[in-house]
Amino acid sequence: MIRKASEMETEVRPAMRGGTGSVTLRHYFKKEEITAKSRLCARLTLPPGASIGVHEHSGEDEVYIITRGTGLLDDGHSRTVVNEGDAILTGKGESHAIANTGTTDLEIIAVILCYA
Repeated sequence: MIRKASEMETEVRPAMRGGTGSVTLRHYFKKEEITAKSRLCARLTLPPGASIGVHEHSGEDEVYIITRGTGLLDDGHSRTVVNEGDAILTGKGESHAIANTGTTDLEIIAVILCYA
């Protein structure tokens, strides 16, 4: 299946997971379209100052791939500056949050894969 950029569904989530500002999600594919057990396959765009609040990933793994910008990732143990090209894996009941600390949009490819 090929999904052209012009065909991708976009949604805006204000205060995503208790974060600040609004996050735009551009869905590459919806979970109903993917045969493997998954919950999300999208590009997230956080404008400067926006964030996704702390949330847990129990029974699933989430992969973030930073494709643009700079942010601060809080994994519950430490806070780490993340930049374009960095990848983050969160799962096994761990939690995370991310904030755009830069002056341009922070863009993230996010994929959530379910264990069962």
